[in-house]
Amino acid sequence: MITTIPIVRKLLAKNEHAASENRARFDGLGVTCVNVLGGAGCGKTALLEAVLPRLTAERRVAVLEGDLATTRDAERIAALGVPTAQLLTDGGCHLTATHVQRALERVPLDALDLLIIENVGNPICPANFDLGEHARLAVLSVAEGEDKPVKYPLLFKGAQAVAISKCDLLPHLRYDLRRTLADIRRINPDAATFAVAAHTGAGVEPLVEWLRRLSAATLDPAAALA
Repeated sequence: MITTIPIVRKLLAKNEHAASENRARFDGLGVTCVNVLGGAGCGKTALLEAVLPRLTAERRVAVLEGDLATTRDAERIAALGVPTAQLLTDGGCHLTATHVQRALERVPLDALDLLIIENVGNPICPANFDLGEHARLAVLSVAEGEDKPVKYPLLFKGAQAVAISKCDLLPHLRYDLRRTLADIRRINPDAATFAVAAHTGAGVEPLVEWLRRLSAATLDPAAALA
C-alpha cells in the first residue's frame, strides 16, 4: 500500500518574496511606497487627483494604476503631469508584488521620493497581498454605507491610514460618521483617519500632510508611522 503524503506550501510565499524584493529596492533608493486600497467607486482616483497637485509641489511622485481593464484612471493621473504606469490584471481582483515588480521598470524610481500604488477596486482580495509598500491607505466612501469597516475588517486592520471620502454627500445621506470612526478605532486603534471631500477639497490638506511626513527624504517610513 502506497501512502500519499500531502505537501502544503504557503500559497502567498512567492508574493511575499517579491514584496520583500520590492521593499528592499525602495529602501535602497530612499523611496516611500504607499498602497491605496478600497472598493470600486469609493473615490480613490478622485482623491489622488485632489492630493497630487499639492504633493508634487515639493515631492517627486509617481503612480502605479491597477485596474481590471481600460487605462481611464491612469489617463486622469497622467493628465496631472505625474509619471504613471498602468497595471492591467485582465480580470484579476488584486495586484500582486510581481505585477508591481514588472511595472517598476516603467517609472523613474531612482528619481522619486514617493510611489503611490492605486490597487484594483476591491475591498477584500487586495488586502491579502503585500506589494512591498511601507504603508497602506484604505479609502471608504460614505456612499458605501457605514457598516463597511465591520464587513471588511482586514482592509482596515492592515491600514496605517483611512480616508473616508465623499463627505460632501453627508447632508444627503443617512450616515453616522461617528459610528464608522468608532468601528475603525476598534479594528485598528493606531490608524490615522481623515474625513475628506475630493471635489471640494475639504479635509484634503491633513491627508496631504500625512503623506508629506511619510515621504520626507530623511525620514524612515516606519518612524513616521510611530
